[in-house]
Amino acid sequence: MGIKGKATTLLEEFKAFALKGNIVDMAIGVIIGGAFGKIVTSFVNDIVMPCVNAIVASLGAEGAGEGLKALTYTTAAGAQIPYGAFIGNIVDFLIVAIVVFIVMKKFLGFVQNMRKKEEEKPAEPPAPPEPSAEEKLLTEIRDLLKK
Repeated sequence: MGIKGKATTLLEEFKAFALKGNIVDMAIGVIIGGAFGKIVTSFVNDIVMPCVNAIVASLGAEGAGEGLKALTYTTAAGAQIPYGAFIGNIVDFLIVAIVVFIVMKKFLGFVQNMRKKEEEKPAEPPAPPEPSAEEKLLTEIRDLLKK
């Protein structure tokens, strides 16, 4: 198979994937995730960081009054490293990770409960086994004797 054949196969696989409902579900997830990211960023910047700033300011750190994201470390060469912004991003990540973990745990529990309910439903009794050739022959002989 040449390069053109491989590309065609890959394109066909992509079309099959894109035309399934999975791509729509994924797009919805990305959109909701983006909106959720804004909520988390606002929560971190407007609720969590002022509390952290108050703690850092009480410790006497330089720049703490301007907000944690303004905290920097100045190197001997004069370069500034904004470690406050880094701390803010870590807090952002931890909050998102915790929420995703909780949501997925609840979702997976829901899916497992649904599967258990389906498994608990009584199954239809199996069909009786097909009579053997010997039984069929005996049935025919019996029917002939009755006549």
